[in-house]
Amino acid sequence: MNSNISDKDRKDWEKFISSNDKLPNKDKEKKSKTFLTTKSIDLHGLTLDKANIVIEKFIKKSFNEGVRKLIVVTGKGIHSKNGQDPYVSKDLSILKYSVPQYINNNKNLMEKIIEIKEADLNDGGSGAFYIFLKLSR
Repeated sequence: MNSNISDKDRKDWEKFISSNDKLPNKDKEKKSKTFLTTKSIDLHGLTLDKANIVIEKFIKKSFNEGVRKLIVVTGKGIHSKNGQDPYVSKDLSILKYSVPQYINNNKNLMEKIIEIKEADLNDGGSGAFYIFLKLSR
């Protein structure tokens, strides 16, 4: 180690030593950061009625467990045969659209939710969505 310290560095060091300023404890800061606990569910292949039942139970259970972020995979509906039935709404019978609509229309579920939004590409993109939950009381 070099023993030749400049006068400026020596003065800076002495000023630092004599000051009452405290350095932040990086270890303590790291522990205090909260990470979003995440769970995911895949609804591929479920009927609309079954998907709604499953998602309602999943949201309630996750909320009670203190989970903050849910990834719900519905698929994009490109393999759905609903387009062949003239009596079925092409969009509303696809889980991608109908499950979020079911959640938004369910007052008990919406009391537990902060936000619902489309997932990032690495989590399924337009074939999935996020649900951010409030803290359970």
